[in-house]
Amino acid sequence: MSPLFLPFSYLLVVGAGVSVALQQVLNANLRTQLGSPWWAAFVSYAVGMLVMLVVALTASGPRLSISPTDGVSWLAWTGGIFGAIFIGTAVLMVPTMGAATVLSLIVVGQMLGSLVFDHFGILGLPHQPISLVRLAGAAFLVLGVILVRKA
Repeated sequence: MSPLFLPFSYLLVVGAGVSVALQQVLNANLRTQLGSPWWAAFVSYAVGMLVMLVVALTASGPRLSISPTDGVSWLAWTGGIFGAIFIGTAVLMVPTMGAATVLSLIVVGQMLGSLVFDHFGILGLPHQPISLVRLAGAAFLVLGVILVRKA
């Protein structure tokens, strides 16, 4: 990756994080307006699916083959389940805990899970041992949750 592209990449990822926060607030509002966390989560997924379908159909690159299951492990198809857990939990918890607390706890969960996945090389990830520095980073995230919650 070129050094000039790196700052743009960081900004793009930060923007994706902002979009996650905005998504959760919009989903919480939709929950209130629809009167159901489950329909709000469904609508979020349905709209996202339509957007990704348009992107997949218009972007360059390989197309989905007639037999998409050839050579693909069944586990690889289950990622959406965890996205549903994320959306469903956020739709339920943002109205009571607030977006900042919910999303900071989600980030802590992501970091802890990622540290374990990296350490053990789970699902083909390169092995990256847990170190004191990485654990300190996770501890600072937990401290961040405490500070966000107390504010």
